[in-house]
Amino acid sequence: MRDVLHAISGWYDSGERFALGTVVHTSRSAPRGPGAAMAVSGAGEVVGSVSGGCVEGAVYEAAQLAVQTGEPALEKYGVSDDEAFAVGLTCGGIIHVFVEPVDRTRFPQFGEVVASIERSEPVAVATVVDGHGRIGARRVLWPDHASGSLGDERLDHAVTEDARAMLAQAQTGIRHYGLHGERRHDEVSVFVQSYTPAPRMLVFGAIDFASAVARIGVFLCYHVTVCDARPVFATRRRFPEAHEVVCEWPHRYLARTAVDERTVICVLTHDPKFDVPLLQVALGTRAAYIGVMGSRRTHRDRIDRLREQGVTDDELQRLASPIGLDIGSHTPEETAISIAAEIIQTRTGGTGERLSRTDGPIHRASARPTASLAEADLRE
Repeated sequence: MRDVLHAISGWYDSGERFALGTVVHTSRSAPRGPGAAMAVSGAGEVVGSVSGGCVEGAVYEAAQLAVQTGEPALEKYGVSDDEAFAVGLTCGGIIHVFVEPVDRTRFPQFGEVVASIERSEPVAVATVVDGHGRIGARRVLWPDHASGSLGDERLDHAVTEDARAMLAQAQTGIRHYGLHGERRHDEVSVFVQSYTPAPRMLVFGAIDFASAVARIGVFLCYHVTVCDARPVFATRRRFPEAHEVVCEWPHRYLARTAVDERTVICVLTHDPKFDVPLLQVALGTRAAYIGVMGSRRTHRDRIDRLREQGVTDDELQRLASPIGLDIGSHTPEETAISIAAEIIQTRTGGTGERLSRTDGPIHRASARPTASLAEADLRE
């Protein structure tokens, strides 16, 4: 929903009923993952996408029906359907899309959810997408309070516990329960969508390459900070795309900055007086990625200096140095693409090979664990 938030907020504020189609489960080669959303206004305006074009027409028709009838529905598109080619999903994947009407009566907490997302406060929305007359029931959860009910007190309790755990891990997906919250049953399917603050990209070294990396970091939805100790270089004018520009010694800034398992660190300074103390701090964090720019000679010298400071070989294995994938890049923009590709590959476990030389699904499953809609779907 985040992608379509601005448009649908206006529709909601005007009192208009609209339909929201959300991908809640995929299997095999689905083009977009759980949480991808497409919205259709009462006047037929469309924003967002659930498949990159494959099934948009079919979802549009389902959304129009939801606006007219006020009834939600769980739709399934894919090669297992008799009409797979009619909806255009010929790539071998299966998409489950929950299409629901939204207005002030059906989703009274919508404004609070939007406000939390805009303030970068974590919030999760748990919606029954299948099961025994409760489809469309919703419960909204924050770390310290909740609103709404799924129709049963014990089910609310079980979903609240699970959704908060998923929110803490930035996970989005399906969970199954019995009618009264039993976790080993599957009468009720609940889709939990987590909205967490954007992951951070910390770029050290205010050089031309940093400007390109900052731009692509913003494009990839990171909260980007550029840091350099030199005030003549660390300026907002040089890095207008970055969310923050900090003039401070890099290792001191990093030592006082929160770093979690989603944070990526790009060290572009290739100057020992900055690199060595900075990397000592970085290797003590939980960062998902630590990439360091420099030639192979610079890399060898850097490794020797870090060893002299007591950094172990196991810790040094965490460094992506020289930074980026080998795509033959030269310009700052090409190098930024190389770095971004390595960050994505690190997160997803991709091979880095050309797709034309690989077998199997093109679209990899999300690195975040999710439960399936039903056992039958896993066997399709």
